[in-house]
Amino acid sequence: MAVNLTPLDAALLHPVPGVRIGVAQAGIRKAGRDDLTVFLFEPGTLVSGVFTRNRFCAAPVQVSLEHLGAMQCASMRALVINTGCANAGTGADGLMAARRSCAELASLLHIQPAAVLPFSTGVILEPLPLDRLVDALPAAIADASAQRWERAAAAIMTTDTVPKAASTRVTIDGVEITITGIAKGAGMIRPNMATMLGFIATDARVSPHLLAQLAREVADASFNAITVDGDTSTNDSLVIAATGHATLSLISDPLGPQAAALRAGLTEVARTLAQAIVRDGEGATKFIEISVEGARSRDEARLVGYAVAHSPLVKTAFFASDPNLGRILAAVGYAGVDDLDVSGVDLYLDDVHVATRGGRHPQYLEAEGRRVMAKAEIGVRIVLGRGGASATLWTCDLSHDYVSINADYRS
Repeated sequence: MAVNLTPLDAALLHPVPGVRIGVAQAGIRKAGRDDLTVFLFEPGTLVSGVFTRNRFCAAPVQVSLEHLGAMQCASMRALVINTGCANAGTGADGLMAARRSCAELASLLHIQPAAVLPFSTGVILEPLPLDRLVDALPAAIADASAQRWERAAAAIMTTDTVPKAASTRVTIDGVEITITGIAKGAGMIRPNMATMLGFIATDARVSPHLLAQLAREVADASFNAITVDGDTSTNDSLVIAATGHATLSLISDPLGPQAAALRAGLTEVARTLAQAIVRDGEGATKFIEISVEGARSRDEARLVGYAVAHSPLVKTAFFASDPNLGRILAAVGYAGVDDLDVSGVDLYLDDVHVATRGGRHPQYLEAEGRRVMAKAEIGVRIVLGRGGASATLWTCDLSHDYVSINADYRS
């Protein structure tokens, strides 16, 4: 059950000029449900992507990287997305299937195959039922509309319990810019990136170099700051499309106020989607924000944060609402900061000062810890006392249902 996720309201999802989306049933995942999505972009649309670092990256990831080129940013006309099969661990046949899915969609749209990016999610080591995908492409194209964001968010789901979408508008130089996105993910979540697919579009006009930079920065501030179970997927992909349909001058200066406003809007949407993935984590009952302060570097702060966020002992304690908070200190201690002076570490649970100077805070009462642990949303604050760097991560608890969901994933 998703933690404090409100039902998706399609009325709050703003269409992005230059983007149409179509959805169809291909029978790849289950009969009778949408599992094929196409994004159709007007000419001139730039797309940049950030992808998994798993060496067993899926065939569609490999093909997307080929089509985007060295900059990981290029003009694109379409995306083709299937759920139910990851097309990962499928060797040369998988690459052929990913390339053919692009070619078949391109043929129907009268564009070049290199102007299409493929994406897949689902079971690894299973061949993509390509014929079913190809047969459903005309229906997906016929369904294409600027209003399909909500339906697409549902169509890309796997073990998600709710569709995930977000939208905002920002004003740049007096012109209103639209930013809308969808994402899927609930398990095998750990950067870089999480087992997720994310698709964000804006009508801003952005230079290729800046869009590529923004894609990396936005991913780092959102999808690369979440974890459910510590596993890095084979298919993780985030793409940002900029159609350039807004009546706005080209944004190219990464230090300018226009780029800052666009960056803030993109980050807002991406962070909302990323946090929704954690809130909908497989079996999750708690949403936990882990803030690490006083580190010597941001990487060090993240190292400590992820040690806490990945600890099964910490995560099961949160599930049980058990203030066995020494587990957090243990995780901080083994995180890999070899010269850490534990006498300078402070631990807070929400507003409760739990530990200081290497031990239990003299005024800490377990009843106060239990009060916070019983909440659905919890803040963990760790102060290392070593410097001025910080990082914030988001995670969830580990419940009985997580085991059940993953044990039954293919049944």
